[in-house]
Amino acid sequence: MLFTPYKLGSVELSNRLVMSPMTRNRAIGNVPNDLMAEYYSQRAEAGLIITEGTSPSPNGLGYARIPGVFSPEQTEAWKKVTDAVHAKGGRIFLQMMHTGRIGHPSNLPSGAELIGPSLVAAPGQMWTDQDGPQDHPAPRAMEKADIEQTVEEFRKSALNAVAAGFDGVELHGANGYLIDQFLNPASNKRTDNFGGSPENRNRFALLVAQAVSGAIGKDRLGIRLSPYGVFNGMEQYPEIHAQYTALAAALSAYAGYVHLVDHSAMGAPKPEKATVDAIRRAFTGTLILSGGYDLIRAEKDLEEKRGDLIAFGRPFLANPDFVQRLRSGDALNEPDQSTFYTPGEKGYTDYPSLALSTP
Repeated sequence: MLFTPYKLGSVELSNRLVMSPMTRNRAIGNVPNDLMAEYYSQRAEAGLIITEGTSPSPNGLGYARIPGVFSPEQTEAWKKVTDAVHAKGGRIFLQMMHTGRIGHPSNLPSGAELIGPSLVAAPGQMWTDQDGPQDHPAPRAMEKADIEQTVEEFRKSALNAVAAGFDGVELHGANGYLIDQFLNPASNKRTDNFGGSPENRNRFALLVAQAVSGAIGKDRLGIRLSPYGVFNGMEQYPEIHAQYTALAAALSAYAGYVHLVDHSAMGAPKPEKATVDAIRRAFTGTLILSGGYDLIRAEKDLEEKRGDLIAFGRPFLANPDFVQRLRSGDALNEPDQSTFYTPGEKGYTDYPSLALSTP
């Protein structure tokens, strides 16, 4: 089933393999470039490409050299990427990632600031090109006006993404970034109607989804979620199952797909099967599963209807022709972790394909 077509809303996918969003830090000045267009077009054989996390706001540019989609310059530059992918018959969604409290002022443009649900600093450090690794500062707790402004930034940036030629957008509601920071009580200590109960903690995610869906249409919207995730200081808590089941049901009104993250292959806790199954039942749209998949496991989960599409990350990173290699059984290139987040083409666009490596 993995290599059969699939209709995602109004978007025709040539197969059920999804290229997961992966931060690559090649956007010098936070603007997409020709190198990025080459990288994504090399991988256009995927049924669907989901881009690296891209900020809808200057405040969300917490990492060095990540792209944005909030300015005219960025929107115009993304057209090179979408044109290159579409020229090869591919389909591509833009992942919108507001980093929230995950960042450092040295990575932000002038006038931007770290914001989050509450005045709670993330653990660990953030890389800065100027001064190397630095501790995460505490963010400014968002007031009602900040929440309204941020929701509007997501809406406008989604319109920018469509204007740039993307087939849709994915909200990054996982891995400890802003939407997830509202979902998780480790980072959300609010006592207003955006904090406290699971219902209140879901409110920000649903407001963003509602605004974006209203702007570009439900079929063009997906959201990535990581129940039981602990990345970026997130914690597990007793209400996860009930909270995410309710969130998935509510998202059915706004999103065409939910993309569930399982990072247990990288040492993170494994999502509870009962919760994944409950999300599957509660959400009426497409379900994308990701995390440590190989061909056998992917086919099994598709056959058993546990999900509709299967996302792969690092295999796509190191293999521009991953779909072909998976289909033929050819060996895969090993990813070079030392170049995951460095600038330049090394470890980015220079991985060999079968066509180039065969005499």
